[in-house]
Amino acid sequence: MPRYVIHFMKNVLGENGREAEICQRTVEIDASSEGQATDLAKKRFCEQQALRHWSLRADRIKIQAGDFPS
Repeated sequence: MPRYVIHFMKNVLGENGREAEICQRTVEIDASSEGQATDLAKKRFCEQQALRHWSLRADRIKIQAGDFPS
């Protein structure tokens, strides 16, 4: 089963007045598809952060394949 790495990203305003993108959390998921991995990661993120919805702590999600060829 493929592995996916999902990053929950947030835009914040830095001390210099510039916007910066930070990663709130990274979750690794084994799933049959990218869509399923995203759904499972959202659920896990909410459970770990005690949230009702993932967007309360993140602005967007970045997903990438976690299986790297050897």
